[in-house]
Amino acid sequence: MWSADPPFDDTVQLEAMAAAEYFDDSDRAPIVNNEEDEAEETQVQPIQNHVIVSDAVMSESGAPMQGRTKAYITVATLLLINLLNYMDRFTVAGVLKDVQDYYSINNSEAGLIQTSFICTYMVFSPIFGYLGDRYTRKYIMAGGIFLWSGFTLSASFIPRDHFWAFVLLRAMVGIGEASYSTIAPTIIADLFAKQMRTRMLMIFYFAIPVGSGMGYIVGANIAKLFHSWQFALRVTPFLGVICVILIIIFCQEPERGMSEGGTTLHNTSFFSDLKAIFKNKSFVLSTIGFTAVAFVTGSLALWAPTFMTDSIVALGGTRKDSEVALIFGGITVAAGFIGVALGTEISRWYRKYNPRADPLTCAFGMLCCTPFLFFSLVMAKYSTPATWFLIFIGEVLLCLNWAVTADILLYCTIPTRRSTAEAVQILISHAFGDAGSPYLIGVVADSLAPHFRGESKSPAVQFVSLQYSLFITTFVCVIGGGAYLATAIFIERDRKKAERETKAGQADVEEEPSDDDELISANDMDGDIVRHGERI
Repeated sequence: MWSADPPFDDTVQLEAMAAAEYFDDSDRAPIVNNEEDEAEETQVQPIQNHVIVSDAVMSESGAPMQGRTKAYITVATLLLINLLNYMDRFTVAGVLKDVQDYYSINNSEAGLIQTSFICTYMVFSPIFGYLGDRYTRKYIMAGGIFLWSGFTLSASFIPRDHFWAFVLLRAMVGIGEASYSTIAPTIIADLFAKQMRTRMLMIFYFAIPVGSGMGYIVGANIAKLFHSWQFALRVTPFLGVICVILIIIFCQEPERGMSEGGTTLHNTSFFSDLKAIFKNKSFVLSTIGFTAVAFVTGSLALWAPTFMTDSIVALGGTRKDSEVALIFGGITVAAGFIGVALGTEISRWYRKYNPRADPLTCAFGMLCCTPFLFFSLVMAKYSTPATWFLIFIGEVLLCLNWAVTADILLYCTIPTRRSTAEAVQILISHAFGDAGSPYLIGVVADSLAPHFRGESKSPAVQFVSLQYSLFITTFVCVIGGGAYLATAIFIERDRKKAERETKAGQADVEEEPSDDDELISANDMDGDIVRHGERI
């Protein structure tokens, strides 16, 4: 055994401990700096055999990977699948007018196509969240992708007199997508920590706007090429099979909590997880904010192309569905790409000066989006180019939230509860967001149409009724901004609590942090030396 006599300082203690047989002298190694951002992004993570690895990129067994390549390949694979995910989701929106003509349905029935999908998606999310926290995640995702590909292909063969069968199959697509969306972000969280995690999430969430835009573009143009909207639904299933193969071969299965040194955490019961999640004020309030984002994006995703088509016809132009889908898809891709990147970088920069930067960035995006969205609806009556420009700015601001909200969830929740937390957020945000918003907008538009002069089905009346209905989204933006502002009050406390629980290897640490805990938390922002699973 070693002993330490006065003077008792860190140097004497380390030298005495180094003489003991059980002490690993490698712990005296210098801090490992991230070559990309030396000041901000140093990540030094412990594992049980005391190997120090930067950026927390380690294999499931605890040994270092061959560089960071495998982790980056995993993120690239997940990005590709997420692109396909959103491309498949919005293909129908790109050919919605053709679907309405084929099945002879009105706006409210058309809104049910997306609403049925979202309902199934959100109901099955908690099931996959539970499985994702306990079983091998890559195989769960592979099975889900195969399911959604099969249901998407089957829906393209439903005849015109069986509309409800088409709705049912589109609803079943939600089962497959639920298996992926609840799990993929947690794998990224286990591979990367802090600043690098934020960047990887930014890359991953590029898939939402880019995939959505590709859905409009590919759907409309494939339908035009083959003179049949059904062929728009026959592209993604074959790509889905390729993605199943890619995820099995290339996707890593990191140990839960590996990036934060929380590999000693154990699962608690599902109801204990839910109780802890709903006690987390930052999670609850940011989920309310994200629900508002989902409501607005769901409404615009389905109805904006139809609204713009009716606007162009009402202004004296000709109906060109594929052209409108191409423009809106391009705007969605560009605005989303810029918005996700801008939101992430603003948050990273502002975090240097304010630890509440993440929710404040989200609040800024939602509140500033409101006037642009409002005036885009107003200007559609006068100028199509001005409307497209305002929609672009509004979507950029709306997309500031995607990656940042995901980051808030991940660092405010311990690793063994992240899939469940993702699932609960998906359930709530979609149940009160885009599950009902497309249908609600359609119902309100149909109810308003008879009160305007002219034929209810005419483009002029359809345009005005949709315009008034879509004004609802501007009020929802304000509600979302308020929820994110409230999140800023609790974010620091909840983040530190999750860090303490993860490092302690147990859940639900209730005591207040000591001075030492605060010091360790502050040092963690820059990265420090690891000693037997603890930072010093």
